[in-house]
Amino acid sequence: MGKVLNFGELLLRICPDVEGGWLKENNLPFFVGGAELNVATALALWKIPSAYLTALPDNSLTEQLVDYVKGLNIDTSAIQYTGERVGLYYLHQGKDLKNAGVIYDRSGSSFATLQTGTINWDVVLKDVSWFHFSAICPAVSLAAAEVCLEALKEASARNITISVDLNYRAKLWKYGKEPIDILPGLVQYCDVVMGNLWAAEKMLGIPVPEGLVEADQKELYLEQSAVSSRELIARFPECKVVANTFRFDEQEGVRYYSTLFSEDELLVSKQYSAKNIINKVGSGDCYMAGLIYGFYQDQPAEEIIEFATAAAFSKLFVAGDATTVEANQIKEKVRNYED
Repeated sequence: MGKVLNFGELLLRICPDVEGGWLKENNLPFFVGGAELNVATALALWKIPSAYLTALPDNSLTEQLVDYVKGLNIDTSAIQYTGERVGLYYLHQGKDLKNAGVIYDRSGSSFATLQTGTINWDVVLKDVSWFHFSAICPAVSLAAAEVCLEALKEASARNITISVDLNYRAKLWKYGKEPIDILPGLVQYCDVVMGNLWAAEKMLGIPVPEGLVEADQKELYLEQSAVSSRELIARFPECKVVANTFRFDEQEGVRYYSTLFSEDELLVSKQYSAKNIINKVGSGDCYMAGLIYGFYQDQPAEEIIEFATAAAFSKLFVAGDATTVEANQIKEKVRNYED
């Protein structure tokens, strides 16, 4: 097996405290992140050959960032050095990227201005057996969406397995296109699609019945997961696997489970719950990494869904954007946790 190449924008998350103490203390915490880098970090931690493709300016800050990524045992040889700036976003610790409080500062970044026809795909895709991206990539700019499509065509032509995370960010998509205008043209190349029912509706036009959320019944969610998964596979014949996550906030805590649809069978994970969590950022990325981890090693579907779900739940207790939980710790949680 070759490398898993993760394609997306490296971001710095600036993390002011809610009370504003950072102003008085002249101390503004930050984390290195970006959805696909979070996936790459988890895979490298779990001993899967992991590589990263992004665009960064050619300056001393980038040198430090790339050294940091290399230190995570991630292959950085595919990184493109172009443009003028690194993307940023601001989010209070403990908040969710879907939260109205997130502030993006990504316009004109090196990734947002990356152009088609500038990447040597023969070099970048050499020894790659899996290509992963997220729906955040085409949300950043039309140029980024066009490069994403170029990448998928090149990967598909080389019979590389392709996965996508349908993560929707309402504060992106500001260049005149809606997700439904772009994502179907990208998902047509994908073998593995991960997201949730509402992301598939927003981005791919796969309907969710009215009243599903109001009813809030697990049985109905699972039934709809099977319906939506079948519809997705019918519309996109390259797709072989659909994973849906279900994360429900409960005061300061969370309830979490997932489904995996493959070969016309719906598998359901254990349900995890906690009264208090630390950080919601990167949980979905960790789930996606768990899927890749399992499928890359050709594990049984039952093991894959349980590992991915436990990995995502474990990430809720890690402060940074990427997980630091080892694979053996996740497997132990799967063995010992009773829902």
